[in-house]
Amino acid sequence: MLPQLTMVLGGAASGKSRYAEAIVCRASARRLYIATAEAHDGEMSRQIALHRAQRAADGWDTIEAPLDLAPALEGACADQAVLLDCATLWLGNHMMAGHDIAEAEAALMAALMRCAAPVVIVSNEVGLSVVPDNALARRFQRSQGALNQRLAQRAELVVLVTAGLPLALKGALP
Repeated sequence: MLPQLTMVLGGAASGKSRYAEAIVCRASARRLYIATAEAHDGEMSRQIALHRAQRAADGWDTIEAPLDLAPALEGACADQAVLLDCATLWLGNHMMAGHDIAEAEAALMAALMRCAAPVVIVSNEVGLSVVPDNALARRFQRSQGALNQRLAQRAELVVLVTAGLPLALKGALP
């Protein structure tokens, strides 16, 4: 049984998405994957195509929502489990589009509160890296850290994944 909001954090290639997928699969036979990635180059296009094929083969319903997460979250049914992967790409999409981050974040938080299904949200832990050498990257790092803190505050379960190993920071591992 998943809590209403679970947050899975980790660095790049830490195993966080794989862990999040596994707990959603254990929680429900009806699974909704909300993907936030956008393809800006050939490598990312191939990666997205591979992920689409894998999810389809594994029985996931998928909604691609790089910016507006509210309709996808609010459309989820109570008997589903939702995986939102990931908050980091979603935030980057908004920053690159020049959107008001506070407004986008408020809409996300409201949609999470209205979602009838339990949600597992994946996000990158950016606070363990070096201070970036340019203003945009520093702004992103600060914004991502602040978003992670607000999501973690609302979540009933927060898991840090490193080297594929989960560590409960808040709540108990399922």
